[in-house]
Amino acid sequence: MKYHKIPHSTLEVSQIALGTMTYGEQNTQAEACHQLDYALERGINLIDTAEMYPVPAKPETQGLTEQYLGHWIKKSGKREKIILASKVTGPGRLSHIRDHISLDRRNIHLAIDSSLQRLNTDYLDLYQIHWPQRQTNCFGQLNYPYIDEQQEVTLIETLEALAELVKAGKTRYIGVSNETPWGLMTLLRLAEKHDLPRVISIQNPYSLLNRSFEVGLSEISHHEGVELLAYSPLAFGTLTGKYLNNQRPAGSRCQLFERFVRYFTPQGIEATQAYIDIAHQHGLDPAQMALAFVNQRPFVASTIIGATNMQQLEANINSIDTILSDEVLRDLYEVGVKYSNPCP
Repeated sequence: MKYHKIPHSTLEVSQIALGTMTYGEQNTQAEACHQLDYALERGINLIDTAEMYPVPAKPETQGLTEQYLGHWIKKSGKREKIILASKVTGPGRLSHIRDHISLDRRNIHLAIDSSLQRLNTDYLDLYQIHWPQRQTNCFGQLNYPYIDEQQEVTLIETLEALAELVKAGKTRYIGVSNETPWGLMTLLRLAEKHDLPRVISIQNPYSLLNRSFEVGLSEISHHEGVELLAYSPLAFGTLTGKYLNNQRPAGSRCQLFERFVRYFTPQGIEATQAYIDIAHQHGLDPAQMALAFVNQRPFVASTIIGATNMQQLEANINSIDTILSDEVLRDLYEVGVKYSNPCP
């Protein structure tokens, strides 16, 4: 495994992280423990979760992912071996988590206290805002909503609440997720102006099919040192090629949950086929090629992988040993120009 120190922190994270949003839905407690044991054996130390997991979010399973992790932490005694990250839910239709969800002081304190209890730990290494309070484009949305809205909770209020968590020792560092260039830069300015904790990371989607991070956010990463924890690097498994020709393998996420259509646009399907062809032309495993592309981006601190079985997990971790040649990268860039950002 390779490791990388996140700027403005002491966190040295594995270049590949383990995402856990399937625990409690597609993965059992026993399977989760097996994955976690294997991931640590392979050198992974960054484990990412969220209070709203597993996905898709629903009342019957809410919090199970953190409970499964907490069970493993207590059973294994390896809390100090991992860098543990979780997230506070943003506003939306998730009243089964809490009434009147927002990113205010009350919600943030309630959220982390519940997460710490489920996780069987008294602190997190990284606590992230899952998505912004304000209305903006995320989760594949386009057409920015020009809405004259009075913010119920301001960014400074959220940042001050997160500062209280850091001061109390409940989290070492703070981060954001599904954030925009404006939001990230505003948070950085507010932290500097008011002597509040600095956002050290941003967890956004990034893959061959969704390179929107490169527009604006990559420059912030370069100049401000806020690096990417890349989620959905395989675009819900699309970049493995298993969904081409309208295939839906039994037990796969997109077969079980029809709502996941973000990467099935006409352009996205054509781009996926082109990327799979490149992998075959160069004798590469398509999934490992797609992950290696993300691993090699200079703004990526860690690539968050997920798996529902051990074969997937092993293959995905093995992508750390795949170094894409200049020839492969050139071919990938050509497809990226032809099908420009087909699934933002």
